[in-house]
Amino acid sequence: MFQSFDSTADPSHGPARLKALRTAMAGAGVDGFLVPRADAHQGEYVAARDERLSWLTGFTGSAGFACVLKDKAGVFVDGRYRLQVRQQVADVFTPVDWPEVQLGEWVLENLGSGILGFDPWLHTVEQVEHLTEVFADKGITLQPVENLVDAVWDDQPDAPNAKAFAQAVEFAGESHAVKRKRLGADIAATGASAAVITLPDSICWLLNIRGADIPKNPVVQAFAILHADGRVALFIDPAKCADLADHFESDIEVHAPDELIDQLKALSGSVRLDKSTAPMAVASVLTAAGTTIDYGAEPCALPKARKNAKELAGTTEAHLRDGAAVANFLSWFDDNSESGISEIEVAKYLEACRTATNQLKDISFDSIVGAGPHGAVIHYRVTHDTARTLQSGEIMVVDSGGQYADGTTDITRTLAIGPVGDEEKRAFTLVLKGMINVSQLRWPKGLAGRDIEAFGRRPLWLAGLDFDHGLGHGVGVYLSVHEGPQRLSKVSHVPLEPGMILSNEPGYYKPGQFGIRIENLVVVEEAPSLEGGDDHRQMLQFRTLTYAPIDRRLIVPDMLTQDERDWLNTYHKECFERLSPRIQPETLDWLSQATQPI
Repeated sequence: MFQSFDSTADPSHGPARLKALRTAMAGAGVDGFLVPRADAHQGEYVAARDERLSWLTGFTGSAGFACVLKDKAGVFVDGRYRLQVRQQVADVFTPVDWPEVQLGEWVLENLGSGILGFDPWLHTVEQVEHLTEVFADKGITLQPVENLVDAVWDDQPDAPNAKAFAQAVEFAGESHAVKRKRLGADIAATGASAAVITLPDSICWLLNIRGADIPKNPVVQAFAILHADGRVALFIDPAKCADLADHFESDIEVHAPDELIDQLKALSGSVRLDKSTAPMAVASVLTAAGTTIDYGAEPCALPKARKNAKELAGTTEAHLRDGAAVANFLSWFDDNSESGISEIEVAKYLEACRTATNQLKDISFDSIVGAGPHGAVIHYRVTHDTARTLQSGEIMVVDSGGQYADGTTDITRTLAIGPVGDEEKRAFTLVLKGMINVSQLRWPKGLAGRDIEAFGRRPLWLAGLDFDHGLGHGVGVYLSVHEGPQRLSKVSHVPLEPGMILSNEPGYYKPGQFGIRIENLVVVEEAPSLEGGDDHRQMLQFRTLTYAPIDRRLIVPDMLTQDERDWLNTYHKECFERLSPRIQPETLDWLSQATQPI
């Protein structure tokens, strides 16, 4: 199995570890210390060695940070983790609702004045500049220090050392030589001589490589300098690249990681750096060397997000393969959901269905399998300690995905376990209406995620309801299941462009009772012109990638408009047509029933 059900959170360790950290803080002469979840590469997902936030606090969510002061330790989490953090941390830590409460405001209120230490490799230029501005003339000084968590973490795991491997051009769509030359020319056009790249998925995309340094994400940890002439200096343990000599060619030079600082100092001319992803330490080295920094978007970000034709063809196939596996699972679930099975058994069978494709490389994240009140924990992770037996009358959230050589999938279905109450059905139908609204949307080119995400919330808002997570995130192709810069979010300013893949996943969560989420992946494409429309105005739309039935037993048909009903019936018809040749024979009758029109 790719998924473990061992409990990794133990609040009992928190007090002793917090005390040790505070002793290290006193030794370093700081009054506070920041503990982010990020690693030096600033990706969302981190290796075991970099799980500092989890080690210190017990909180295992994929986003958050802590600020430890002499007499208070705040753990900052967004709406996805409000329930989880309170279950996982000891009472020596104070959960803080972020972003409603900003770090700077909290520090000013709780520290007053003093020195706040931070590891400059674990915080971006943007983050440090923002805090510096907040603390200006307020009596608080930001001070870079050696990592104080590492100083007290006696059994810290070793750095990951899995070998990297080549991603075939048939899936990548273009060679790394072409990518390097094209992006190098873009760098030269800005007047810069080079760009520093820190995000693992950007480096993997640029060089057409993959790896296994991060669980569930096929990336390698590395830094890179892309020169304007297309040459790349790659900073990585050379042993990881032992099988890539022929793939890399002469324009890619492999250097040990400890050579990065000297290579940064040797750069001349203007150097492109992304404030939102580059560690402060990189900017400090360049500044100290007298190098001119050209702050701007990391050169791989948008090209990686705009999938080419080969990538889209591959991920379309991957989603159909995955959809058939999910259909096989859903058929089994309906036969067994009231037979006393547990959440763990559900997760195991779902993974087995994907494994049976014989093409699964990994799951794209630990499957979220939450029944009843566990469904309200947005990123619930089932363990041997928490697993519930499914109960008739409950609903269950199943959020999962697979990593295949040709694509990355992410799908959520909310499922009925026997007869379900009217409140759950009403909420489910409101969530479904939001998902359909976004699926049907057409919009003028140039709009960003923030401009359209409200369409997924409108039915809930009209009922006085909402959910505390973004409507959708970007998704890679055999890369990270959470990919930027594209998002369907209130804070996303990046215009949506053809080829971008996003999730469409509205939800509703009633703490202690139930949760609901419905998720399909969609890809942005140009919309055909309509009779009577503006000929000069380019419009965009979404094409659905995910195909698997939506539980019709949870829908209140009278709440759907005729347009919404038509969309759902058409979607289910396409589910049957696309999946029926791929599913197990015993699933066919179930699929036929599950996709009947309403």
